[in-house]
Amino acid sequence: MKYAGIVLCGGRSRRMGVPKWALPFGPEPMLRRVARLLAQAADEVIVVAAPNQTLPDLAAPVRLVHDRWEGRGPLEGLRAGLAALSPGCQAAYATGCDAPLLAPAFVRRMFELLGDDEIAVPDSGGHAHPLSAAYRCSVLPAIDRLLAADRLRMTDLFESVPTRKVLPRELLDIDPELATLRNFNSPAEYREAVTQAGFEVPANVLAELASQQQ
Repeated sequence: MKYAGIVLCGGRSRRMGVPKWALPFGPEPMLRRVARLLAQAADEVIVVAAPNQTLPDLAAPVRLVHDRWEGRGPLEGLRAGLAALSPGCQAAYATGCDAPLLAPAFVRRMFELLGDDEIAVPDSGGHAHPLSAAYRCSVLPAIDRLLAADRLRMTDLFESVPTRKVLPRELLDIDPELATLRNFNSPAEYREAVTQAGFEVPANVLAELASQQQ
């Protein structure tokens, strides 16, 4: 079977103040790191940007596509990613560009846990993680129906098709701290993730982030 990865990076990063996809994480920008890790568990990777968003060139097997409409949230981005997949692709793992601690083994496990369901989504304490989930390509018509009705919540999709909730105990052996589920929305969370990975945030980046918070 062929599997894909989808990285959504069209968000506006309001709380961060700067584009999260461009922040450095060790020797590479955040987006490049997430796409590289995802490519270790997928046959192809689709990066989804906002309609007028410009991104740097990304190495194969990564391809860039754009949302059809601005400001329609992750469901619109997921739609764009699934629609761009190569023929024969069975399912895709969706993530945000702000998941730098993603473990490729976590992605492979999510594909395994799909079973006969259309979606497999991690659920911790009743909180679903739609941008750490696996989606069969066959959910695309359901997404189109929801978007046409202006129902933009990812949870509406989970209620529309057979969805498996994946519990933490099914993932701890391959990601003991469930670090794959961590994203960041503030400079403090970004610094914490960089430190956890054993890197440092460059001084000029710290200064820029501090200036954006004033």
